[in-house]
Amino acid sequence: MNAQQTTTKTTAQSVVDDLIARSNRLGADPKNTNYAGGNTSAQGTATDPVTGADVELLWVKGSGGDLGTLTEQGLAALRLDRLRALVDVYPGVEREDEMVAAFDYCLHGKGGAAPSIDTAMHGLVEAAHVDHLHPDSGIAVATAADGERLTAEIFGGKVVWVPWRRPGFQLGLDIAAVKEAHPEAIGCILGGHGITAWGETSEEAEANSRWIIDTAEQHIDQHGRPEPFGPVLEGFQALPEEERRAKAAALAPVIRGLASHDRPQVGHFTDDARVLEFLAAAEHPRLAALGTSCPDHFLRTKVKPLVLDLPAGAPVEQCVARLQELHEAYRADYQAYYDRHAGPDSPAIRGADPAIVLVPGVGMFSFGKDKQTARVAGEFYLNAINVMRGAEGISAYAPIGEAEKFRIEYWALEEAKLARMPKPKPLATRIALVTGAASGIGKAIAARLAAEGACVVIADLDLEKARAAAAELGGPDVAVGVAVNVADEAAVQAAVEETVLAFGGLDLVVNNAGLSLSKPLLETTEADWDLQHDVMAKGSFLVSKAAARTMIAQEMGGDIVYISSKNSVFAGPNNIAYSATKADQAHQVRLLAAELGEHQIRVNGINPDGVVRGSGIFAGGWGAKRAAVYGVPEEELGKFYAQRTLLKREVLPENVANAVFALTAGDLSHTTGLHVPVDAGVAAAFLR
Repeated sequence: MNAQQTTTKTTAQSVVDDLIARSNRLGADPKNTNYAGGNTSAQGTATDPVTGADVELLWVKGSGGDLGTLTEQGLAALRLDRLRALVDVYPGVEREDEMVAAFDYCLHGKGGAAPSIDTAMHGLVEAAHVDHLHPDSGIAVATAADGERLTAEIFGGKVVWVPWRRPGFQLGLDIAAVKEAHPEAIGCILGGHGITAWGETSEEAEANSRWIIDTAEQHIDQHGRPEPFGPVLEGFQALPEEERRAKAAALAPVIRGLASHDRPQVGHFTDDARVLEFLAAAEHPRLAALGTSCPDHFLRTKVKPLVLDLPAGAPVEQCVARLQELHEAYRADYQAYYDRHAGPDSPAIRGADPAIVLVPGVGMFSFGKDKQTARVAGEFYLNAINVMRGAEGISAYAPIGEAEKFRIEYWALEEAKLARMPKPKPLATRIALVTGAASGIGKAIAARLAAEGACVVIADLDLEKARAAAAELGGPDVAVGVAVNVADEAAVQAAVEETVLAFGGLDLVVNNAGLSLSKPLLETTEADWDLQHDVMAKGSFLVSKAAARTMIAQEMGGDIVYISSKNSVFAGPNNIAYSATKADQAHQVRLLAAELGEHQIRVNGINPDGVVRGSGIFAGGWGAKRAAVYGVPEEELGKFYAQRTLLKREVLPENVANAVFALTAGDLSHTTGLHVPVDAGVAAAFLR
């Protein structure tokens, strides 16, 4: 490589580095753009690896990426000459979707992200750096009834109004024409959509983007009406926090069941003050019915939410009955919306359940295919509330029309993007609660369930360890840690409530919490007996009872798994209390399988044996005592257990976790009341 080529490569890399840094700064602040919303670009010179000549390139955020976390791999790199030559073959707005496939023929080099629908906006505008963002303040102006007048009033000639047009090649041409006709402009307001800004340097583009956002925000703050959502609606104010969250926990399973009518969903709850303020105001029913506007918003939230039309103090039973009625009406209304606008080539309806459910005085429930999607849907609706506040404050909120919303929601390009999504993991959308999960067998079970797509609540006596274990699994979008003493009914109920507030509901419970004191009969005290029975027999009963109540309310079925023991059917020396309570657990499996089957709740058990490595029970003294009983060194206990099995294999926590997965992943959908031995083969413990 000669000196000129080295310089060109270095310059190209510096352009990319500056673009990434700018994108991350803009994307890190939610006032600038929503998660995965908007895109940024930069133009520069690189070396053609074939000819060695300089070539002008466009680097632009690819499809599906997020500005706040964007890396170089998330950029698409395209040759500007080829991209701009597409203008000559553009077949017109009726066929503009075909241009997305044409972008692939403009790509430079290997790897990188797929070009997005907004690529034309960045390549056709005569500016070296372009930002397209979805700030709440900018969309408030874009969705105001007199947005064009406000744009001139707020920004003067520095920002130009562009009427609503669906994202695509034509919008890129429109913005390019605006910039050419208004050389003094630094950007534009895209009607019903967002903002676009540009600059000759990366710093200038970022400064222009921030100026548009801040100027719009300042205008709204200075000129907005004091009550943009109208006066307070008496009786709809926020409940006190403790009462609010208790009601949310009571309603969450029911709401999740309704939102999962077509397909199972994971939920997210927020009682953000801005949501509660919106729901306490007189205009919230009208505004909610108008729906969202920015394409990113309603793709995540659907065109409008389901809103409970009862005051905050309405009893839970009344709320449940009314939610069921409103859900039926919502589904019928959504089906009618689809039928009004669907054409012969439209994708099939994707489900008629709401993605957002608003409960006055309580908060917002949002839903998606996983926790992150559900959480982001809620964040997007909060963006929409902010937009409505701004638009109503300075004008009147006037989102794009229903037909245009349908064109975006059921866009063939959007359908193609969904089709490219990876196949869901076996336990996707399932919400699991595992007791005693901060270590040993429970931790291995939690890790396997999370790896297979489940959302997991790690419940343990030690809150710090539970949270640390949850962090290892990926943090709050995957797992959360809660403290619970399973022998305390109030603590168990609180853990279940934390579960439903974290993920929307509960589908899978693993009764794993346990301990063991190895003593002969005459040395076993009443306290020893009570402790083991309280934790394992009573604890499993309390957890199953609280979980079953939630599962029944959801009407989505579920799984309850007991980690029992080989000792539940095998009589060994010096462990009367432990073995008796394990036998109690084993019979609970059979009793609950018989009782809960009508609710499609399956109850099964696992009988491990000799799980020494990684076991909290064995590390807590049980191992030393069992080793003494059998006359072997404690460090050899695992090998000793292995040698007395038919397979001569040591049993590990992961082997038990595998059994939990096998019972709950779907292949054994018609199995309940079963006990699965995970003991490498102990003939004396064969089930008869």
